Amino acid sequence: MKNLLVIAFIFFSFFAQAQLTSKEEVTPELVAKREAEKKEITKSYLALKNSFLTSDSLAVVKNAEALKSALKNFKFKKLNLENMNAATTSRKEIIELATALTATKNINKQRKIFETLSIKYWDQASKFKPAEETLYLQVCPMTGAVWTSDSKEIKNPYYPKNMLTCGEVKASL
Repeated sequence: MKNLLVIAFIFFSFFAQAQLTSKEEVTPELVAKREAEKKEITKSYLALKNSFLTSDSLAVVKNAEALKSALKNFKFKKLNLENMNAATTSRKEIIELATALTATKNINKQRKIFETLSIKYWDQASKFKPAEETLYLQVCPMTGAVWTSDSKEIKNPYYPKNMLTCGEVKASL
């Protein structure tokens, strides 16, 4: 019985501490740090997309590594438990897709992986987007493949040689 009380006390102490740390005081420094993290994620994704425009498989690998690194450090805020779990799962899937990009030097295989990564990225883009930046969901009408851009101008990362300007803006954040 005594052991049970001790275990219960430890559990409740841990829970109370977790509650305190999850309600950190929001300071201008924390806000600035979070915006910097968002900028790094967005910058890394856009650099990855742009490396497909030049069909540079080595740049794809480098930028996929940068995206993975930026995502690993990011913590979601102000989400209920269900949305937190979904966002965390999605982030993990994006990291796994970025890892898959680094495992091949074949640009066509990388583009196929990027299609899935881009869908998952857009699903979380509202959480990753820096406050002052606008992002656009663009789609290739020939394939239905999507990507995120920071410009309304179409530059198709899937067919940069033949259909660079083929596509349309579907949504914006």
